[in-house]
Amino acid sequence: MSATATPDTAPTPPSGPGSPSSGNGSRFGFLQRFAQGEMGSIQVLLALVVIWTVFTIANDRFLTSGNLVNLALQIAGIGMISVGIVLVLLLGEIDLSVGIVSGLCSAIMAVLNVQHGWNPYLAIIAGIAAGAAIGIFQGTIVTAFGIPSFVVTLAGLIGWQGVQLWVLGDTGTVNITDPVIVGLAGTFYRGTTAWILGAIVVGLFALACLNARRRRLKADVPAASPALVAARVIGLAIIVFGVIYVLDQDRGVPLAILILVGACVLFDYIVRRTRFGRYVLALGGNEEAARRAGIRIKQIRVMVFMIAGIMAACGGILLASRLLAVNQGSGGSDLLLLAIAGPVIAGTSLFGGRGTVWSALLGALVIGSISNGMDLLAFPSSTKNIVTGAVLLAAVIVDAVARQRRRAAGRV
Repeated sequence: MSATATPDTAPTPPSGPGSPSSGNGSRFGFLQRFAQGEMGSIQVLLALVVIWTVFTIANDRFLTSGNLVNLALQIAGIGMISVGIVLVLLLGEIDLSVGIVSGLCSAIMAVLNVQHGWNPYLAIIAGIAAGAAIGIFQGTIVTAFGIPSFVVTLAGLIGWQGVQLWVLGDTGTVNITDPVIVGLAGTFYRGTTAWILGAIVVGLFALACLNARRRRLKADVPAASPALVAARVIGLAIIVFGVIYVLDQDRGVPLAILILVGACVLFDYIVRRTRFGRYVLALGGNEEAARRAGIRIKQIRVMVFMIAGIMAACGGILLASRLLAVNQGSGGSDLLLLAIAGPVIAGTSLFGGRGTVWSALLGALVIGSISNGMDLLAFPSSTKNIVTGAVLLAAVIVDAVARQRRRAAGRV
């Protein structure tokens, strides 16, 4: 699990210029936590600033409103898949089939809607249900037979691709024209509507912060000061309204990115505030301790893989909506790499029990920015794959080093 609480009987550290309680010590503690990977969001934001600065210098179109809207659309589908991946990683497992599952589920949706005339909402539900069924099946195989998840999902990566080819049939491509499905990636909010949505987001965040402070005070535990709460709300307001202002200069705020943010909010609440989320973190941190605590390990595993299948389906549907078609290549190429690389780059540990759902959004933004910037600079696909792979490898190394440092400090 993550850092453990310091016992009440621990000796009080000495005060002085070099002690942790002094100003220098506080700065050292900040740097130490930064090096140990405990400030993942700050690290990612700094990396994002560097990436955006480099690509803006290389191509002045990068930070234009039109390109940022395109970037938002590009990361929406990948980010949805990454949300499911985050839960699997928190469990200490891996799912290598999510890319092709996203393609299969979008193919099911498209075939039912276009070739069989299904209502678009029913077709979308069918695609999502297929993702859930695949997740339950793979999770059951992992838990029932004790097979490593990467083996089961690697078999799924191959097998579900065959099912996708069978679903698509001889044509191999299904063009999507239904306005409901197309509207998932083709709907934008501008002007007053966009600003109202932004105000609602900021208002809900402020209420959540105040409610969290009230509960902590009621429980007689340290809580954020009113000034800190105000600073957080103001900071989010600046980001939200700044993004709305920029995107409003082009087509507006895409519905697809709102769906992704909503999914992040929902699953962040589930992970941090529900018993199920605490069980996932406990199981990912120490399986034996979780078993002794009476946690139903098999059920938790199956549910997490089911969620990963559902989110893969949702991501595939968003990608199909953006591309207006499903074909034999849907869910393939580098989609799996990008979906896994994002959360890892943003601080979710490959070793389980450590991370945040928001790493799906932040990671997708980093990976999407790199890919988008290289597209603007007309880099070949070979270079893009090399750079993306190198970034993922670097993130894994940083994660491993941070884990070693935490273990050496007695914090794992």
